[in-house]
Amino acid sequence: MTQEPHGAKYFPVPLGNDVRGRTRASTADREEANAILAAAMSVGALSPEEFTERAGTALAAVTLAELDALCADLPMDRLGGAVVSGRLDETSVSTSGAAPVTRVSGILSGGSIGGGAVVAGHLTAFSLMGGVEIDLRDVEFTAPVLTIACRAIMGGIRIVVPEDVTVEVHGTGIMGGFSGRGAGAGRPGAPRVIVTGFALMGGVDTERAPRGQNLGPRRPN
Repeated sequence: MTQEPHGAKYFPVPLGNDVRGRTRASTADREEANAILAAAMSVGALSPEEFTERAGTALAAVTLAELDALCADLPMDRLGGAVVSGRLDETSVSTSGAAPVTRVSGILSGGSIGGGAVVAGHLTAFSLMGGVEIDLRDVEFTAPVLTIACRAIMGGIRIVVPEDVTVEVHGTGIMGGFSGRGAGAGRPGAPRVIVTGFALMGGVDTERAPRGQNLGPRRPN
């Protein structure tokens, strides 16, 4: 096979395919590649540091061949179950009937996710000279693992998680900050949130807060 049919999900093929080198990757392709990389980390084929580096590269990939290069040395035959457990395909049906949110951005402005939003296996957050707020305390989780791929460039991404959720943070700060203060174990059987990506002259902050607590600015007395 030299090229994926229109609408097909990304899956890596052996290197050296000229057509793949000329085919531009879509956002969905990058998200699928990140799901494969996350699965490789979950089975120990990639260290958290290797995953962070490759995930950041995948987010900036232009062609399918660039994504293939990131996955070329992975044991794909051992990743099947791990990939399925954390990807959108495995999402259960939303009780609200709403479609899952897959991306949020703040470009010279702000973007937010919260309230009763539905989230699945992967969420992309992008901030460019703007701000993104992701509040997971009252969202509807429809997959056991939520991977949040963050890119903060001269901007900020703030992620608030409830106290009972397990959180892993594997991001990188480049002339910026990638805070993991919200990382830690949750209760058994609770969703797992994996925060990855990078902050370039910006910041990504993950924090915990009780459900119902208002984290906004207080009114003056």
